[in-house]
Amino acid sequence: MSDVFTSAWFYWAIGIAIGLPVGLITLTEWQHALRRRKSFLLKPVTLLRNYLLPLGALLLLMIEASRVPAGSTSVRMVGTLVAFVVLVLLLSGINAAVFQSAPDGSWRKRIPGIFLDVARFLLIAVGLAMIFAYIWGANVKGLFTALGITSIVVGLTLQNSVGQIISGLLMLFEQPFKIGDWLDTPAAKGRVVEVNWRAVHLETGTGLQITPNSVLAGASFTNLSRPPGKHTIMVTSVFAVDDAPDEVCAMLVRVASELPQCHPDLPPSAVPLGAKEYQTKIPLKSPADDGKAKATFLRWVWYSARRAGLHLDEAEDQFSTPERVTAAIRSIVAPTLRLDREEQQRLIPHATMERFGDGELVQRSGEVPAGIKFIVSGEVRLTAIAEDGSEVVVGSHERGSFLGQSTLTRQPVIGWSYAVGEVTMVYLAREQVETIVHDNPLLLQEFGRTIEQRRDYMLRAVATSEGDDAS
Repeated sequence: MSDVFTSAWFYWAIGIAIGLPVGLITLTEWQHALRRRKSFLLKPVTLLRNYLLPLGALLLLMIEASRVPAGSTSVRMVGTLVAFVVLVLLLSGINAAVFQSAPDGSWRKRIPGIFLDVARFLLIAVGLAMIFAYIWGANVKGLFTALGITSIVVGLTLQNSVGQIISGLLMLFEQPFKIGDWLDTPAAKGRVVEVNWRAVHLETGTGLQITPNSVLAGASFTNLSRPPGKHTIMVTSVFAVDDAPDEVCAMLVRVASELPQCHPDLPPSAVPLGAKEYQTKIPLKSPADDGKAKATFLRWVWYSARRAGLHLDEAEDQFSTPERVTAAIRSIVAPTLRLDREEQQRLIPHATMERFGDGELVQRSGEVPAGIKFIVSGEVRLTAIAEDGSEVVVGSHERGSFLGQSTLTRQPVIGWSYAVGEVTMVYLAREQVETIVHDNPLLLQEFGRTIEQRRDYMLRAVATSEGDDAS
C-alpha cells in the first residue's frame, strides 16, 4: 500500500481525475459567459474545452500514469492530435483577438479575408511539417523539395488561373473597393457582393456579373461609392429657344432638390449646355438610387415644366383649355365659393389648370401660398414633421377640397402636401380670391374657420403620433 502512495503515477492519476472535471466546469462557465456577450472568443474557448483539455488529459494519463513509452504509436497519435488542436487554437485565438474584434475603419478590419486565408494556409502547412518532423521523425526537407517541384509544374500548367489569383491578390492589397461598394466597370455596373481568389461578383439589375480579377485589374473602372456621399448623376434636358435659361435652371434645381434620393447636405445644380440643352447635376445618397432618381426626376420635370409655362422637348402644353377650366370652375370652385353664373364667367380667364405627378410636392411647409388650388381629380396627402424629425401622415384631401386657404391671411403653411397618383387642380391667384371674398364677407369667416380647424387637426395628429411612439 505504501508503494502506491510513493509512486509518481498515483499523483498524476489523482491530479488528472480532479483537474479534468474542474477544468471542464471552469471552461463551461466561461463559455456561457462569452455566449451571452456574443464574444468572438467563444470559438477558441470551445476548442479548448471540447478538444484540447480532454486530449491533453489523455496524453498525460498515457505517458505519466500508464507509463506508455513515448515512442509508441498510440502516444504519437494522441500527441499529433494535441499538437494539431493547439495549432488550430492559436490560429482561432489570433483571428478572434486581432481581426474579428477590430473596430470598424481600422487597418485590421480592412485586411481582405483572402489574405488571412493565405496566411492561415501557410501557418498550417508549417505547423504540420513541424508536427511530422518532431513527433514522427519525418524528413520534411525532402517533402518541401517535392512540393516545390510540383508547384512549379502545376504553376506552368495553370498559369492563367494562377495569374488571375495573383492579380486578385495585388488588387485586394491595394484595396480600391470593398464589399458593398458600387463599381462601374466596362462589363457591368453593380454592387460588390463577393470577392474571391478568381473573380469579383457584382450584383446588377439584370443578375450577378462575374468579372475575373485579371480583367478587372487590367482595366479602368470607377468606384461610385468613394468618396462617400459624393456620388452624382447627370441628366440632360431640352427646352425651347424662347425659354429663359435662368428660369429653366431654377425649375430643374427645384425639382432635383425635392427628390427623395437627393443628398440632403449637397445641393443640386443645373447649367445650360447650348443648343437648347441643359444638364442637371444631382447628388445622391447612394449609387443604388441612380435609376429610380433619374426616372422620378424626368417624370416630375414633365409636370413642373408645364406648370411653369416652359417647353420641355420644345412641346406646347394644351391641357389648360377654356373648356376644362370652365368645367372645373362650374363643378368644383363655384360650390365652394358660392359663385353665381356671372361670377364664374368673370373668373374663367384668370384660372389655370395644373397637374402634379405621383409623389410630387404640391405645397411646402413654411411657405405663404400665392393662391388657392382646388382638387379636380386625384388625392393629396398631408404630412407634418414631429419633434424627433420623423414625418407623420396627418390626413388627405380629395376631389372638391382645396389647398392654400392661408393665402388671404398671409400665414405660412405648417404642413407638407404630396400628390398621390396624378393630381389635377384648378389654380386661382390671391388677387382673384380677394376680389371674391371682398364681395362676400361670410366667405372670409369660413376661410378663417377652415384655417384654424386644419391647423388644430394637424397639431393633434402630430401630438397623437408622438404619444404612440413614446408608448
